[in-house]
Amino acid sequence: MADLTQLGSLQGHLAKPEGKGPFPAVIVIQEWWGLDAQTQSIADRFAKEGYLAFAPDLYHGELAQPGDGETASKLVQKYAPGAPGELAAVFDALKAHPDCSGRIGSVGFCFGGRMSLSLSALRPVDAVCTFYGGGMQNIFDQLRAKLKAPVLGLFGDADVSIPAGTVEEFDRLLDDVGVEHEVIMYPNSGHAFFRDSDPKVYKPEAAKDAWERVKKFFAKRLK
Repeated sequence: MADLTQLGSLQGHLAKPEGKGPFPAVIVIQEWWGLDAQTQSIADRFAKEGYLAFAPDLYHGELAQPGDGETASKLVQKYAPGAPGELAAVFDALKAHPDCSGRIGSVGFCFGGRMSLSLSALRPVDAVCTFYGGGMQNIFDQLRAKLKAPVLGLFGDADVSIPAGTVEEFDRLLDDVGVEHEVIMYPNSGHAFFRDSDPKVYKPEAAKDAWERVKKFFAKRLK
């Protein structure tokens, strides 16, 4: 991957809006495949909306090809334990970046959806979005104790990678914590419904609605 920028201990894809900053920032966190073209394109979309967007490479240059779940699983096991701390360092570096206004949100997909939530428990993120956060049930106790940011959760009702009842439990947890939140379940949509580079999983209607919700969510809390 060319033209990567270092923030904290991680390199990644930094996308800047046109014009003069400072800008609100969004940390865009990869799926379990790694920092691929899909994740970088989402950071670019945020930059076009006026955000300083950084997509960190949590796998330190390693990448699984879409569909190679065995390699992706090994990479998650290798890098997931250290990822929250590295994301916290990214947050700190972004906060100090001259083009950052100081307002920072996070959004993640699949494995990154869980990492987005994990980061919100470690740093004062101003808004946190999770797309079908894989394994998020494993950090519910941490969120219950430390989560303070507004949350937008976006899920598909046909997502077999998230255990039955987990999304409903997540919604109840957010009620109990008392943070502002919205949890959306899209009908006839499975895991990775936002991934427009994969026609097997992409659901255009759900993805379009989710993008509009994300834009409104961050505009309200970051701009």
